[in-house]
Order: sequence, then C-alpha cells, then structure tokens
Amino acid sequence: MDIHIGIVTVSDRASAGIYEDLSGRAIEDTLNDYLLSEWEKHVMLIPDEQDKIEAALCQLADQVGCCLIVTTGGTGPAFRDVTPEATEAVCEKMMVGFGERMRQVSLRYVPTAILSRQTAGIRGKSLIVNLPGKPKSIRECLDAVFPAIPYCIDLLEGPYLECNQEVIKEFRPTSK
Repeated sequence: MDIHIGIVTVSDRASAGIYEDLSGRAIEDTLNDYLLSEWEKHVMLIPDEQDKIEAALCQLADQVGCCLIVTTGGTGPAFRDVTPEATEAVCEKMMVGFGERMRQVSLRYVPTAILSRQTAGIRGKSLIVNLPGKPKSIRECLDAVFPAIPYCIDLLEGPYLECNQEVIKEFRPTSK
C-alpha cells in the first residue's frame, strides 16, 4: 500500500489510559468516509509534551513516509497545549490558511473557536494538519479543509488520493 496516513492523538489523559481515544477514532472514521483509495493508518497516542509530539511527527514524516499526518488535541490556550508549537518546530513551511479556515467554520458553532490555535505545515513531502480534540469538531474542521488536501499532496509529489465524491468533493484545478 502506497498511501500512509498518520493519526496522532495528543492527550495526557488518553495516553495514560484514563479515557478512551475517541478523537483518533473520529479522524480514522472520517478519512474512511472520505477516501476511496486504500490507505494504511499509523496511529500514535502521546502526552502533551512538545518533544514527544515533535518526535512523533518526524518519525511519521521521515521514516514512515506519511503523505498526511493529522493531529488531534493540544491546540487550545492551556499551558500544556503545545501541538502547534511542535508542528511549527518541525515544518519547513507553514500553511496558515488551514487554521484560518477551521476557525472560520468552527465560529459558526461555538464562540470559543477563537481560542483554537490549529495550524498546518509541510515537512518534506508530508502535510501535517492540527485538529481540535472533540470528535464533533474534528469532522466539522476536516469537512472544511479536506477539499484542498488531495491537491496539496499532489503538489508535494505524494500519492494520488481518490475521494468519495458523494461524501467530500476535493478540488484539483483543471487546465484549460
């Protein structure tokens, strides 16, 4: 299988086994709904520690070769919320439009969306996208930004992601 996608849940409590990782499962379920292409998941559950987040992102991008790495959790204003900082530390290019779009959509549902610090960036040939920690918010945010993800991966010379057009319509420019 040529399509590798990383799913990283950043949570002190879930990584300690205090509660079940529903957010990581929500990402997987959403991607299964979106993608017709077969893909292999690489799941990590780690605490809110910047060095561990950075190491996970680097491993998934550099060693595993994930074209897409989706994180959940650690994007708020709390002291231990450091996922955006870890993402910025390991990326060569930041893709701030992803965070802008997710906040724009989330503000339709909750006024506290302005507290969210989701972002995205490029490490090598990997697109890393930070999502919030709540499963409902994960779907809302992915619905907002996923149409651009397959084309972004095309531009990074990654594998072709075929989407289920009945669920999500990706955008790829057509030549005239």
